[in-house]
Amino acid sequence: MLNLKTNLTEATAGLDKLGRHVNNYVIRGGSQAMAQLFYDEARLTAPIAEHGHVFYGTHQKYFFPAGTLKASIYQVFSTSRSREAYAVYQVSWNHKKCPYGFMVEYGTSRAGARPFMRPAWVNMRSRVAAAARQRMAELLRSGQGALF
Repeated sequence: MLNLKTNLTEATAGLDKLGRHVNNYVIRGGSQAMAQLFYDEARLTAPIAEHGHVFYGTHQKYFFPAGTLKASIYQVFSTSRSREAYAVYQVSWNHKKCPYGFMVEYGTSRAGARPFMRPAWVNMRSRVAAAARQRMAELLRSGQGALF
């Protein structure tokens, strides 16, 4: 009679690690595909003035060339809001490069709103899930994300 004893702890741990890695990679890829659609649409819908404009601050005036708002739109992976099997990307405008973005999106007492982020979401929300599914399927088929 042959008795075999095996310890599969390392093998199980390795498979768990591989599964988590692939899962996170695929989920992050799908989330990025959704963010990319929204980012591209926000940049398309962002209004661009014909000429640059000046804003007056407390002690100085600031000149912003035409297209500053569009150029300030970004997307970034949020490490603070993401966790295992849950990836968050943020799409917004850089408030330091374009401090008036909020006034354009929501309007002021003197100027009407010219929203660009909200319409971008409305235009893309029906397509983002399909984009995520497609990107995740591509990553799974290609085998990308493996540890080796």
